[in-house]
Amino acid sequence: MVRPLKVFIIAGEPSGDKLGGNLMKGLQSLTDGAIEFQGVGGEMMQAAGLQSLFPMSDLSIMGLLEVIPAIPKLKKRIKQTTDAAIMMDADVFITIDSPDFCLRVGKKLRLAKPNQYSIHYVAPSVWAWRPERAAKMAKTVDHVLALLPFEPMYMEHEGMTCDFVGHPAVNEERPTKEEVKQVLTDLNLSPSDDIISILPGSRKSEINRLLPIYKEAIIDILKQHPDVKFILPAARPVLNLIQEQLENTDLPITILDPSEFDPVIAEQRKRAVYTASQLAIATSGTIALDLAKQRCPMVIAYRASWMTERAVKRLAQTDRANLINIITDSYVVPELLFNKCTPDAVAKSVLDILNDESTRNAQVAACDHAMKQLGEGHENPGLRSALSVMNAIQANQSDA
Repeated sequence: MVRPLKVFIIAGEPSGDKLGGNLMKGLQSLTDGAIEFQGVGGEMMQAAGLQSLFPMSDLSIMGLLEVIPAIPKLKKRIKQTTDAAIMMDADVFITIDSPDFCLRVGKKLRLAKPNQYSIHYVAPSVWAWRPERAAKMAKTVDHVLALLPFEPMYMEHEGMTCDFVGHPAVNEERPTKEEVKQVLTDLNLSPSDDIISILPGSRKSEINRLLPIYKEAIIDILKQHPDVKFILPAARPVLNLIQEQLENTDLPITILDPSEFDPVIAEQRKRAVYTASQLAIATSGTIALDLAKQRCPMVIAYRASWMTERAVKRLAQTDRANLINIITDSYVVPELLFNKCTPDAVAKSVLDILNDESTRNAQVAACDHAMKQLGEGHENPGLRSALSVMNAIQANQSDA
């Protein structure tokens, strides 16, 4: 009987959970199910067979001021996760994004088990800010799975091996007209409606900072386009907070509630909303690729605490944050970051797209180009990442 491959895997936020779920499915396929998982993850990883040590939402904290009061709990979770990883004695230790948590666990694990083979999924954006992170990561990470095609050289320069495996967004199926119509019908909307998606984030701090700005912008948008309808696809961890903030508003905002659906179906419903939308107002991050896959134009907006904003501005290596702009070497997607993120600016950028078809078409073309650069139409990134993991493990065992 073949011994199951033992994998300890950690994700700390919804985007990482999505990557982890696809990776786990790929690994299960390559091992014919002879695999054992332990670690921390959200609903996508749990749907793929992981029993999380604790709720992943405990780690979904962003911003310097937000982290400070959570430090005692984070320290407890770091110890709990490290102890579990030591106890498992896994063939491979895989961390997904969330470097502030994951690499701290990795450092403690390396001290306890110097020979533990370690893989990190999502290369740090050293080309964007804090270039020293690659060298720091190399102390505890052996192999890296990169989402962007130009990232491996940065990791390899610091002595790690690295494969470009693509982003799961590129190979997700685009919803059919029937699927889009069904979701809109469920929301009492029609395919003939002009729809804008609003995506204020998946963390409480993001909802509290950004949703009020989006709501004010919507008031201005409706002055020119009174028939526009807005859909807010809510992340499960912040659903209650979103409902509270929209409870007494008369704005035409419909919440896409994921709580009554299987995680996979909930994701499909979100993609259907993106497909139906003329554009999206979105918090900066990997959501850009999900929107680009559905060829949905976007306006990117983001605010953080004063301390976080000051730190990012000081450390930034690029003047672009949106992945579509970075991949296409353009400024086609409006980026309203920090002090530029105001209701007036958001409304103006949205109206520019609604009122000018050429502006919209330029974004759709950029989304198309970015998806092709990221491997659209090629092997599924979940399987590519799993193959990279298996090859890296075999190479390490051969060298041992």
